[in-house]
Amino acid sequence: MTTGAADRGLITELGTGLAFLTRLPVRCALGGEGSLARAAWTFPIVGALVGAFGALAFWGAALVGLHPFVAGVLAVAATLLVTGALHEDGLADTADGFGAGGSRERKLEIMRDSRIGTYGVVALVLSILLRAGAVASLVEPTLVAAALIAAHAAARATLPAFMRFVPRARSDGLAARTGQPSMTGVLVAELFGLAALALGLDPLTAIAVLVLLVAAASFMAWLALRQIGGQTGDVLGALEQAGEILVLLAAASRL
Repeated sequence: MTTGAADRGLITELGTGLAFLTRLPVRCALGGEGSLARAAWTFPIVGALVGAFGALAFWGAALVGLHPFVAGVLAVAATLLVTGALHEDGLADTADGFGAGGSRERKLEIMRDSRIGTYGVVALVLSILLRAGAVASLVEPTLVAAALIAAHAAARATLPAFMRFVPRARSDGLAARTGQPSMTGVLVAELFGLAALALGLDPLTAIAVLVLLVAAASFMAWLALRQIGGQTGDVLGALEQAGEILVLLAAASRL
């Protein structure tokens, strides 16, 4: 492959990541089966961009003198707007499915239902409040920007490894169509995630967060296998939300 063709391939994969993970007007149609798996290395890069949108909203709110909590809510709202609440939808569906009880088939059926239940509502409310509160407690726009970019990048960096190593729960659906990222893609995504943590947090906090993210991914893998026999797109969304919350809470707590 020539250098020019390789560059075009990387740009196409970045466009695929942007087209799937955001609602930005990117002129890049999602390709066939496996295209998203090939683009998995871009997930933390896209996450950093999403975090930057949130940071910009916080800065604007702080500039006009709004209370930090209001600014925090607006920052989270900006990230919801740019992503179309993609991961929040996964969190709600996972909470409803795992919380409902019953057979594996029943849980998967609930997760596929577009309606939201009590567990999903509670999960969403807690996720938004925890993130908005953590952002607000940082107060300074520069700290907020660093934390948001680190949180969104690192949370999405966990997804490629999860996609590769945790079996799929369904033979159809998003996870099945996506396929498995390559080991190279997984490693590149992890490196980007580590870089975001190292740049956005102090060293001790970054190390603590890394341990927490690994623990969260391991627990989610165990829970998904126990509940439905593997991962789905909704489970990936729930994992991303957990990662965001962990990074933001750690940044706010000054570990």
